Amino acid sequence: MALQGLVRWLLPKEDHFYDYIEAQGALCLDAAKALAGFKEGQKAEEVRDAVQIIEHKADDYVKKMEDALARTFVTPIDREDLQRINSELDDVVDLCNLAARACAVYGVQQATPEMAKLMDLLVLCTAAIKESIPHLRKHDYAAVIAASRHLRQLEKDADVVFRGAVSSLFLSPAIDAKELLRQKEVLEDIERAVDHCDNVADLLSNLAVKHG
Repeated sequence: MALQGLVRWLLPKEDHFYDYIEAQGALCLDAAKALAGFKEGQKAEEVRDAVQIIEHKADDYVKKMEDALARTFVTPIDREDLQRINSELDDVVDLCNLAARACAVYGVQQATPEMAKLMDLLVLCTAAIKESIPHLRKHDYAAVIAASRHLRQLEKDADVVFRGAVSSLFLSPAIDAKELLRQKEVLEDIERAVDHCDNVADLLSNLAVKHG
């Protein structure tokens, strides 16, 4: 590790890797906010189209990262870590897209209170990711660890909301099978997006320990 660090110090800086993951972090927040437009009264089809545009932008950054990793011998962060962050951030955007598409495909007319809570928590998670990733460039690992802890707490809060929402769906005699399935599908996609935000938190924390 010491030799690798010396090589990194001697060779030209490859800061575009930071540019890519910071851009992806920003797109995660954009996708979460676009999805949250559904709880503000936007039509499911409008939300789906808005998130889809962001998802395409995120895919472009995935390709840029992969191409850059293939061309570069020494990276500012271990290439395996860059690849993992690249993948997890893309998964967050993909799951926002899946949730938006589920609302449109299954004919969900409006967000339930539980969906709205999960969307709000997803926005908070992705805002924390966007804020924390630039600390890697600055080598401010204390801030990275603090953000990771905040993300883990948000994920726990979302898990409580999700479990309560699913329990209510199955226990309520007023909800038919079709409505149960369509709501559960959307809730699961949002909750999985939050889970991947938690995965990002783990990666950031590990990087802070490795390089701090």
